[in-house]
Amino acid sequence: MLLYFLITCFSFIFLRSLPLKTLPSWASEKMNLTSNGKLENPVDDTGGMSILDLPELALDCILERLTTAGLCTMACVCTSLRERCISDHLWERRIKQKWGRIIGRAAYREWQFQIASSKDFGSCEQGKQKGLMKLLSTVWPISLMKSKDDNNNNNNNNFKHSNSSRVNSILSWYLAVETGRFWFPAQVYNRENGHVGFMLSCYDAELSYDPQTDTFRARYPPHGRRAVAIETGVQWERLRAPPVDTSPHDLHISDCLNDLRPGDHIEIQWRRNKEFPYGWWYGVVGHLESCDGNENYCRCHNSNAVVLEFHQYTRGSRWRCTMINRKDHREEGNEADGFYGGIRKLNSKEEISRWKQLWPTEVLE
Repeated sequence: MLLYFLITCFSFIFLRSLPLKTLPSWASEKMNLTSNGKLENPVDDTGGMSILDLPELALDCILERLTTAGLCTMACVCTSLRERCISDHLWERRIKQKWGRIIGRAAYREWQFQIASSKDFGSCEQGKQKGLMKLLSTVWPISLMKSKDDNNNNNNNNFKHSNSSRVNSILSWYLAVETGRFWFPAQVYNRENGHVGFMLSCYDAELSYDPQTDTFRARYPPHGRRAVAIETGVQWERLRAPPVDTSPHDLHISDCLNDLRPGDHIEIQWRRNKEFPYGWWYGVVGHLESCDGNENYCRCHNSNAVVLEFHQYTRGSRWRCTMINRKDHREEGNEADGFYGGIRKLNSKEEISRWKQLWPTEVLE
């Protein structure tokens, strides 16, 4: 015990003799900036280190843990930090975390198309920028906006070239989505505020985020002679990225027909007539009339005929079930009952659970 006590005391005295340095003020996310956009005390006058003295891995870890607003504030400190704070790898992670569930490849293609087709995309909104866009626009232009000073000063050529390359950055995409400037393609469950005619379906739409309400505006394409329908206040839980890269006007080529068995959960394309786009409708695979449903004797999976059931509709409803041929299924139907298209088998418990959460409170006719 005496030896242990001596070792402990010696260690304590030795550690107390070492010079200690407090963490600099930059370690706090809520940094105090001076009017010229620099840290009040980026380097300790007594010889303390600045944030730029940290190893790159440690600095990246700090930047990754900042809130979006904090990261934008950090970008105002100096040129070196700005370059780090706007790097694609930081913002790619953020866009996946916040938007990954509803933004897919179609949305990214649309963003690339807008960038390519309009060099000054978003310049008309410059005077309306708020929040993050307003903060960042004081540091560098997000779009290809040239000020009079830029045009008159040859020394800014390199800076303008750098800004031009940032138009296509992940950060510029994030900000366009975050501020609602960018309408992107996605899909909406139970469209038009849960209209009874669209219960347990999912339709393509163009979406725009409303940062004031944390909801979305949905713009649905016209159906036949109907005008464009617009829905506001769409909640996050009613949205998803398109699960397949198929246009709503094209037939999805099914790759699961041979695997379908009674009890499987599916989505199937359906449209009212040939002029309408497809929507995805939730259903389950049922048993043939000749089968009593006993798992030990069921041979429905050996038949080319596949029964699809939609239990949200009451028994006897013409929408309750349909039948397809697994061997040569294409689009099937007529003008009276609509047209059934491609099928997706749902293997994800998360997808199935989401459909069940949207189940109507009453059985539909």
